[in-house]
Amino acid sequence: MSWIGTHRYWLARRSVQVGILLLFWLGAQLGLGVLTGNLSAARVLRTIPLADPYAVLQILATGQWVAGTVLTGAAIILLFYSLFAGRAFCSWVCPVNLLGDFSHWVKQRWEVQGQFRVRRSTRYWIMLLALPVSAVTGVAAFEWLSPISMIHRELIFGPGLGLLVILGIVLLDVFVVEHGWCGSLCPLGAFYSVVTSKALVRIGFDAGRCDHCGECVQVCPEQQVIDFKQMSQKGFIDSGECTNCTRCLEICPRDAYHHTLRLMRGPVQDFEEGEHHATQSAA
Repeated sequence: MSWIGTHRYWLARRSVQVGILLLFWLGAQLGLGVLTGNLSAARVLRTIPLADPYAVLQILATGQWVAGTVLTGAAIILLFYSLFAGRAFCSWVCPVNLLGDFSHWVKQRWEVQGQFRVRRSTRYWIMLLALPVSAVTGVAAFEWLSPISMIHRELIFGPGLGLLVILGIVLLDVFVVEHGWCGSLCPLGAFYSVVTSKALVRIGFDAGRCDHCGECVQVCPEQQVIDFKQMSQKGFIDSGECTNCTRCLEICPRDAYHHTLRLMRGPVQDFEEGEHHATQSAA
């Protein structure tokens, strides 16, 4: 298979991420109205509102009210991800994902070792803590400090102090905690993990094809979602923490992974039985 064929999902993700940023840039710099605003609140074709539902929650926690169009925009985003796309925002839209992937490449390229570990549950505590902090301070706590918003502004309006944030995230991921921000600290990722846990689009799994090579685990930024026994029973990755990044689809040499819908379960069997079939096939 050609390089493009092998990396087709990676190219698709990058095209979506860069394309969204380009549309925001065209809206801010040239007045093109396809996509205006930012990742917290935007409009499509200057008409359809979009809003970050977690940001809206923080604003409501301050005791302030928001316009009806903002509530509508938050509902649109919430329904899209919670019912359909899952936690795809983190891997297909968020610009910090670009930094995380770059940091991972640097770490692998230079074989950086000796990193600390931070519990992934930390991001859930931060997600919850942001709400009472917002209530006490009167400002949307995470939005005020969000690297996502800072990096978005840097890319759209030009470099500034946000470059220090970019450098900080890269240094954190490379030398301190791998996937530190996205995997352990980001409250927005935690929010989407919770509200999209029952979304329709899933990464399907065929235990009969799996030969236990473990390459999918090595490339997955959320390794805890690859529970082979659960996946073989359900026929897909069930965890809401899966970002639908499709790295496992690209790396699997036996095509054990595929796209599926929660209501369209693929081949389901016991994982040990799948291992036996895979061993026989390899022989």
